Amino acid sequence: MDITQFVVSRRDAALLYGDYSTYQAQLGKKLLKARKRLGIATKNRGKYQKKDQFSAQDVGQNRECAHLILLTSERAWANAMSMRAAHTADTKGINSRTRKHIVSRLDKAARLAESLAELLAQPESGATPNDRLESQAYASLIRGAALFENQSWGPSVKSYAIARIVYSALATATASDMYKDLLSETIDPSIRYAAYQLKTPRTVPVATIARNAFPQSEEWMVQQVNELDPRALGQGDAQSHQDTAEENAPKTLTWRSREVKIEDAAIALAWGRVQQAKGQLAEQLASLGDAKLKKVASAYDSILTATQDAVDATKNAIDELRAEGVSQSDSRMQSLQVTRTAVNYEMISWRIGRNRVLTGDRDGAIENYEKLAGKKPNKEPTPAQKRRWEKPRFKAGKLREQVALYDGILQSVESAKELPGVAANEPLSQWLNGITSYFQALKVLAIGRSHDIIGNTVNALALVNHAHELAQQAVPILSQAPQPPAGSPRNIQPTAEDATFFEDFLRKQVLRLRALVHMDNLLKKAEEEYVAQGKRDPLIERLHEYPLGPVDLTNLVEFPPKVAPIPFKPIFLDIAWNYIKYPSFDEPEKPAEEEKPAEPEEKPQKKKGWFGFGR
Repeated sequence: MDITQFVVSRRDAALLYGDYSTYQAQLGKKLLKARKRLGIATKNRGKYQKKDQFSAQDVGQNRECAHLILLTSERAWANAMSMRAAHTADTKGINSRTRKHIVSRLDKAARLAESLAELLAQPESGATPNDRLESQAYASLIRGAALFENQSWGPSVKSYAIARIVYSALATATASDMYKDLLSETIDPSIRYAAYQLKTPRTVPVATIARNAFPQSEEWMVQQVNELDPRALGQGDAQSHQDTAEENAPKTLTWRSREVKIEDAAIALAWGRVQQAKGQLAEQLASLGDAKLKKVASAYDSILTATQDAVDATKNAIDELRAEGVSQSDSRMQSLQVTRTAVNYEMISWRIGRNRVLTGDRDGAIENYEKLAGKKPNKEPTPAQKRRWEKPRFKAGKLREQVALYDGILQSVESAKELPGVAANEPLSQWLNGITSYFQALKVLAIGRSHDIIGNTVNALALVNHAHELAQQAVPILSQAPQPPAGSPRNIQPTAEDATFFEDFLRKQVLRLRALVHMDNLLKKAEEEYVAQGKRDPLIERLHEYPLGPVDLTNLVEFPPKVAPIPFKPIFLDIAWNYIKYPSFDEPEKPAEEEKPAEPEEKPQKKKGWFGFGR
């Protein structure tokens, strides 16, 4: 039958664009249509007839009968809420006459809801166990609102307890946010306020109050709830573990040498989960080892969720005290303000730690362009991948990601400075200023590297030199602060070792860029001298010189060529020696008559090929 879905969906649709009066008007139209479908609507200008009561058989045969009862109950509830909202702004509050009217309308809505629950409890109605549970929870919710408005705190807590236990069990069984919204927005605040009026300590959790007020005599309801979720009524090992956690929740909170007492149970439980998440984070990071940056950063999700829960619980406790009219000078409010600063600072600290993990080794001071986005390959990158990572556009993409992370870190540090009580704490403010200088230097370094990879060394030198000045301001401040334990997860506090390494690294980078700028100046000077010399010899005659300036491609050779000796290799002279016979100057020259005919000499074999090689 989906009673809760039927009610909540219509409430949300009406309140999205209107108020309770709009919802009441819409319900009147829906009721008329429902009566027409059932054939019980009063005709126009007809005589009014009293409507017959529906039986369990009628509900079993036609679900429209149950919907008609629900719509009638919702219209009475909407009428009461409309009157309550209209008098909320009154300075003197709601007068007794108006309150009686509101209570009467809520009482009518509760009686109709309880009659529907009785009908669905009969076998003839054909209702499922979940339908019975939802109808009982809805009736208890409306009855609790009526008793709450009538300031009957004890019975109101008992009615709300039934609704809370049932909706908690349904939320666990169905994993629906609809039930969770009802618990967080309507039921839990009402139980907490009514319990406060009954002088119940705030250290008692809402879940414990609801379990103690739940009527254990309703055997069928207890059985159905246990089938859905045994933890809802305090049964099962998981619930026993939760009860133990509630008992062992921290009672005090220490921040910056100031200790305050935690009086709210929700804050105590949330702060206990934060302390537990710290230990789990350290163990998880130790087991990950050399894993991907995104996987290491995902380990921070649990502690970020725990700190966010602590922040929400503190904010709700402060809002409740303000609604009760508690002044800012009250000791409870002062303790909550210190708690608020502590839990917010803790959340900001771990958020910064997660961003520091994503920046890489030494907070991004060491260059690493291997992983830009997506999944990192499990095997060793190939030479082609390494060449691809060395391209300027990929380096610029990584640097752009780092600058975005540094911007997020700096914004978080500024948020920490704006927390209550931080500005008045001079040592803490100076320490936060040192952290700001440290991460500003890292951001400026990333921007300077982007200029360096495109060859703009002058701008890169100016930026890196500015980063070095910022790092020099941060090192003394960060070195004097208490250092975290070795191997602890990263948070807002950079270690003195990181700051010293970064300052020394920037000093070396400044020297490197100064050398590059000096070389650029020499090249520019050589280029100016080259231009001042005017016309020079062709390039072919200056191959033994290294061109300091640009090469004049229009003056490669001289044309038309002039007659000039051409250098050649000495090997050509050796070859010529084998073919040329020179006269001997040692022997005297013989007369012509004495000359005898020379005997035919053997013809030497002709050499073939280059240098006598070949066939």
